[in-house]
Amino acid sequence: MENAVEVHSVKMKYHSLNGEIDALEEIDLSVGRGEFISIVGPSGCGKSTLLSIIAGLLAPTAGYVLVNGKKVTGTSSEVGYMLQKDHLFDWRTIYGNVVLGLEIRGDLTPENAGYVQELLKMYGLYEFKDKYPNQLSGGMRQRAALIRTLAIKPDILLLDEAFSALDYQTRLAVAEDIYSIIKKENKTAVLVTHDIAEGISMADRVVVLSRRPAVIKNIHEIKLTCSNRTPLSSREAPEFRQYFNRIWKELDVHV
Repeated sequence: MENAVEVHSVKMKYHSLNGEIDALEEIDLSVGRGEFISIVGPSGCGKSTLLSIIAGLLAPTAGYVLVNGKKVTGTSSEVGYMLQKDHLFDWRTIYGNVVLGLEIRGDLTPENAGYVQELLKMYGLYEFKDKYPNQLSGGMRQRAALIRTLAIKPDILLLDEAFSALDYQTRLAVAEDIYSIIKKENKTAVLVTHDIAEGISMADRVVVLSRRPAVIKNIHEIKLTCSNRTPLSSREAPEFRQYFNRIWKELDVHV
C-alpha cells in the first residue's frame, strides 16, 4: 500500500519557564492511502502535538514528516484539520461557514461552489444552508465543520478529538456519519481520541502512545468479523472486547 503520511524519527521538545519539556521521543509511523488510523494515549502524552506536526502547524525538534511523498514545511491544502469544537461563526450562515476556507484561499470558483452544494445535498444539510449555527443541533454543526474541511479537497483528514464535545448518543451518531463520509470520499484519516472504544470502532489500526515523552507502545491492526463494518456494528463484533481490554491494559499507568 502506498503511504499518504510518513513520520520519520520525530522528536518534540517544548521550552517553558521551568525548562525543556520532552513531548515526543522517536516517533516513526506510516499511514497508507485510504487508511483510517486512531491514536490513543494517556492524557497529555503528545497526541495532539503529533497531529499538529503532521498538519504542518508545528515544526518538530528533530525528524521530519512526508505527506504524499513531500516533506512537510508548513500547512498544505492536501491536509484538512478538524478540531474538537466546530468553530463555526455564529454570524455566518451554514453555507457561509462551509465556504470560508475557499474564500480565504481566494478559490471560491463556480466549480468549487458547485462542489460545496453537492456536499451539502449529499450529507443532509442543503435545506439548512441558509440557517445559522445556533439553529442546528451539535451533530449537524459537526457535519457542517466536516463539509468545510472537505470543501478544500484535502487528501488527508486529521481529526483531533472531533466528537468529544458532543453528548454520548449524538457522538455515536456523528461518528457513524463522519466515518461513512470519509470512506465514501476515500480519504486518508488520522483520529486522535481518548476514547478507546471510539478508536477501535473507526480505525483500521490503533496506535497506542506511552506517557510523555511519548513513544509508540504498540500498533494494533483491527480485524473484526462484521459483514458491513460501521462504528456501531464494530462494537457488536466478538473481537471488539478483546481489543478494548488489551489497549486498556497498555494505557494503564501501573502496567
